[in-house]
Amino acid sequence: MSKVRQPVRPEKKSIWYNRKTRSITVWVIEIIITLALSAVFAFAFCSSVTIQESSMDPTFQAGNKVLINRTSYVVGRVKRGDLIAYSNSERTDASVHVKRVVGLPGETIQIRDGLILINGQTYIEDREVAAITFGGLAEAGITLGADEYFVLGDNRNNSEDSRYTDVGNIKRSDILGKVWLIISPRSSFGVPS
Repeated sequence: MSKVRQPVRPEKKSIWYNRKTRSITVWVIEIIITLALSAVFAFAFCSSVTIQESSMDPTFQAGNKVLINRTSYVVGRVKRGDLIAYSNSERTDASVHVKRVVGLPGETIQIRDGLILINGQTYIEDREVAAITFGGLAEAGITLGADEYFVLGDNRNNSEDSRYTDVGNIKRSDILGKVWLIISPRSSFGVPS
């Protein structure tokens, strides 16, 4: 008895059945999902702040809007040179300030003859800043506690920072996060240095 041959049906032309097209489609979908989840997490764990003062010129201009990564210091540690956002008030509507970390816990900071001394050694910065004309609290030297940081504005002679009694040393608990992106205006968009 002869077997009846079944007609061969052509393969469906759907992107889900074509192996090559399917792998590209899956790859594109994975990228889109990854980017969407990244954006959601970034904005869930970040906040934005508008720079109100000129104390961080030229790094930030008054009116720049920056993103603060609130999780940076949950998993990492504060380092010298970091740009941090902090609030020295427990009120929820208190001002948020942005400054650069210069002194770390346990160090002695002194400002003498326009120079910053850390544990008696001159601190050489990797950016050009003006010589400091006012040492304030740091003229005689300040030894930081186990959870304290000494911060300065990049506009050294026009910044209220750790040199002043109304600011003083910044406690770890007052740090809101690390400044990691300028988001507006568009002409300033980018990672600050």
